[in-house]
Amino acid sequence: MSNTATAPTPVRSIPPHPKKGHWLFGNVYHLLKDPITYLRESSPQFKGIFTLTSRLINIVVITEPEYVKYVMLDNNKNYKKWFKNDVLELILGKGLLTSEGDFWRKQRRLAQPAFHKERLVKMVDTMTSCTEQQIIKLGQLSNKKHVDISTEMMELTLNIVAGAMFTTHVEGAIEVVSREIERTSEMATARFNNPFRLPVKYPTPVNLRERKAVKNLDDVLNPIIRERRKSTEEHHDLLAMLMEAKDEDTGEQMSDQQLRDETMTIFLAGHETTALALSWLWYLLDNNPVQAQKLYDEIDQVTQGRTPTLEHLQQMPYTRMVMDEALRLYPPAWMIMRENLEDDEIGGYRIPKGYTFMIPVYEIHHDVRLWDEPDAFKPERFSKENAKNHHRFAYFPFGGGPRQCIGNNFALMEMQIIIVMMLQKFRFKVSAGFKPEKYPMVTLRMKHGMMVDVEKRN
Repeated sequence: MSNTATAPTPVRSIPPHPKKGHWLFGNVYHLLKDPITYLRESSPQFKGIFTLTSRLINIVVITEPEYVKYVMLDNNKNYKKWFKNDVLELILGKGLLTSEGDFWRKQRRLAQPAFHKERLVKMVDTMTSCTEQQIIKLGQLSNKKHVDISTEMMELTLNIVAGAMFTTHVEGAIEVVSREIERTSEMATARFNNPFRLPVKYPTPVNLRERKAVKNLDDVLNPIIRERRKSTEEHHDLLAMLMEAKDEDTGEQMSDQQLRDETMTIFLAGHETTALALSWLWYLLDNNPVQAQKLYDEIDQVTQGRTPTLEHLQQMPYTRMVMDEALRLYPPAWMIMRENLEDDEIGGYRIPKGYTFMIPVYEIHHDVRLWDEPDAFKPERFSKENAKNHHRFAYFPFGGGPRQCIGNNFALMEMQIIIVMMLQKFRFKVSAGFKPEKYPMVTLRMKHGMMVDVEKRN
């Protein structure tokens, strides 16, 4: 009997992408130019991992679900969020989206109870009343052609998150927040598109406008927080829940600055992604009439035209399947970026510390190895029977691991309420001659909006 030990599998270098590119940007240039197309063409050539190189940055792209699980869950402490957007940091401060390490973990523990499902029940009335107001507005546009429904959804979801955050607010606060949040979102996207602009600390005209927009937001939010501190009135909104939160070990609560940062994070991250998901969903329903009719039938049968309640939502499995399939096809958070703090090994590949990791959620959601007819709209993929066959990191529109989006339950409940109430009243038909163009920036936007004809249902 031999005592010879089995030789360990040698550690390999990550395969490089062979396509050449720019003298400075290397083959990362193709990623900047058209990331979704480039990744869809590139990924099948490799076994779930490859590198893109340039003189400025080296990127490891991972599309194998097990590798994604390793980075986002199994060894997540070795992978920090990758941010090169100082506008986001200016806007959000040390909110959950931008903070790291022990500070992030402490904030996450403090904020998590505010988003428990039983606390979110108190938000249903806000969601339904805001949606009813948007329906009244859309009713005035019924039978009108070329309505940008993405703008309408942005307005609605911002009103909902504002109402959920502040059940009472100073006169005009929501209008200011709406205007400045939209401006700061555009600024963050613009800087993402042009990473060579001077940092915000330099007083260029554009940077001064960015700082002014953030100051306008602070001038609204900070007084609300200070006044709430003094108030003896009982509130049941998100701000109250965040203010009440205490660290289990120390009893410490959030400072005013922390409340400001988390409030800003919820505003910025909590409205755009939901609005984009809904806008893509209306497009999908118009292009898939059989599935759309099945959705209409479920809504009509369960609600009988009444304002939806939580009990109604729980009786609508097909509506949830439609939502999941729309989020698979058009995930608003279309990519996730990380950076490894120490040397590591993934799938037998050596990873030196300091590498930038790209996890292309959109590509994984469309991977032919993981999904049958990946570009087809098939809500039945997410039936109870079928959903259990998916790898947990083959479908992850809200991220995964400890940094999974804290507001996922809020967003899903909000989406379902909006879908039900809107489709009780309307059909959204993509306007003749219009074809949406994917615009993958910080989020998966549409380059020219989502133009529809609003038709009343009989």
